[in-house]
Amino acid sequence: MLLKLFTTFLRIGLFTIGGGYVMIPMIQREVVERNGWISQEDFLDLLAISQAAPGIFAVNISIFIGYRMRKTTGSIVCATGTVIPSVAIILLIALFFQQVRDNPLIENIFKGIRPAVTALILVPTLKLAKAAQLNRFTIWVPALTAIAIWALGISPVIIIAATIAGAVLYYLKTKRSEI
Repeated sequence: MLLKLFTTFLRIGLFTIGGGYVMIPMIQREVVERNGWISQEDFLDLLAISQAAPGIFAVNISIFIGYRMRKTTGSIVCATGTVIPSVAIILLIALFFQQVRDNPLIENIFKGIRPAVTALILVPTLKLAKAAQLNRFTIWVPALTAIAIWALGISPVIIIAATIAGAVLYYLKTKRSEI
């Protein structure tokens, strides 16, 4: 099982270009659909926790899934599988970047990758919105959050803290009304 966890997250790390959010559909496919290690609902919960936790999103979610499957050893194995490809690629780029930095072909390759990365981020975002059952009454929450971060320059940390405070207040209010 540890080898399967390692190779799964190594493959995810190796074949995903564009960052942690681009990995979401591949992680979901491997962990939920193909291997059935966790349910779709648990996956959404782990996504939320991974985004809120400090650190690299892809590593966070691999740690949580590894822990769910094989405790601490599983966490280490999954995290290692996730980061090895990135570390190797960064080392290779560092070795050769100065030599190819101004190469027009390399610049055009990076320009060509941008739209694909955007699409790879958009698809899981739409899937997550559907799975979270966003509708015309609830879509304003992520929309206002995006506007607050992008247009107003509000730190995501402040938004997360305000959301946590709001959730606690809501919980306390609903608990009191039950009493």
